[in-house]
Amino acid sequence: MRKEEKNKIINEIASLLSSYNNIYVADLTGLTVARSNELRRLCFRRGVKLKVVKNTLLKKAMEQLETDYSEMYPALHGNSAIMLSETSNVPARVIKDFRNKFPIPALKAAYIEQSIYLGDNQIDVLYHLKSREELIGDIIGILQSPAKNVISALQSGGGKLAGIIKTLSEK
Repeated sequence: MRKEEKNKIINEIASLLSSYNNIYVADLTGLTVARSNELRRLCFRRGVKLKVVKNTLLKKAMEQLETDYSEMYPALHGNSAIMLSETSNVPARVIKDFRNKFPIPALKAAYIEQSIYLGDNQIDVLYHLKSREELIGDIIGILQSPAKNVISALQSGGGKLAGIIKTLSEK
């Protein structure tokens, strides 16, 4: 591969990395072509971009960017694929769901909103990590809860008050 071609690929990878805040590096060693295609289809259905990359080119692309990916460099060996997503936990869910059928892929490293996770043992943590939308929904639910309680108390209190007044008027 000529230097111009490598630079083009490095720039393409750097562009992809800068477009996403959630980056997973996975090991696909041992996947057959059929299983690899199945993984790609699953990623496509869930909105995850999957790209097989050379480690040296990925490292050079990471070095070009302002974000510090240096903690991930030791994980860049063997076969690597990057999984890019807008939602932080979707690639982890894709990996876990695919591993229900096959033992591959393995997580090497992940960069989630400025945090770095290293090793396959972090997959459960990433799987249970709430997405931004889920967190916003939880916060809205928490904020609405007191208002609902006040409205409920006022509605039930009005019925009780009317019952008391009716009882007193009958006496």
